[in-house]
Amino acid sequence: MPFILALLFVVVPILEIAVLIQVGQVIGTGPTILLLVAMSLLGAVLAKREGMAVWRRFRLALTRGDVPSKEIVDGVLVLFGAALLLTPGFLTDFLGLALLLPVTRAAVRRSLMKGGTWLVAKRFPILVPLGMVRSRSKKVKARTVHVEPVEPGDGQWKSPDDSERTTGY
Repeated sequence: MPFILALLFVVVPILEIAVLIQVGQVIGTGPTILLLVAMSLLGAVLAKREGMAVWRRFRLALTRGDVPSKEIVDGVLVLFGAALLLTPGFLTDFLGLALLLPVTRAAVRRSLMKGGTWLVAKRFPILVPLGMVRSRSKKVKARTVHVEPVEPGDGQWKSPDDSERTTGY
C-alpha cells in the first residue's frame, strides 16, 4: 500500500504537468489558467449543491429509521471529489467532477459497495452466517423471533413460543 501511495504522489503530478503543458501549447497560457479556474468554480458550486443534497438524504434516512449506508458512501465520494478539485490540474479536476455528478457517482458507489461487501465477507466470514453481510457464494436463512409486550408499559416482554417472561430493557 505505501508503494501505491508513493507511486500516486509521483505519477499523478507528472501526468498533470504533462497535460497542463500540452493544453497550454494548444490554447495558450491565459486560456489554460482561466479554464482551470472555471473548472474549480464549477466544482465548488457543484460540490456545495451535491453535498447538501446528500446531507438531506442522510437526515431523511435517519428519520425513517433506515441505515444511511448509500448516503454515507455518497458523502465520502462528494468529499473526495471536492478534494480532487482543489488539486490543480485537468486530470484531477475531471475525476473530481465525475465524482460530483450524480450519474457517475452512483456507478462508482455501486461498484464500491459491491466490492466492499465481498471484501468484508472474505475477510470476516463469521459475519455471513449471522446475516450481517450478504455473501455472493452463500445463501443464509435467518430465523426471526417475535416478541409481544405482556402489559403495556411494564417493561416485560413475552415470547409467543413460551410463557417465560424476560426483561425488555
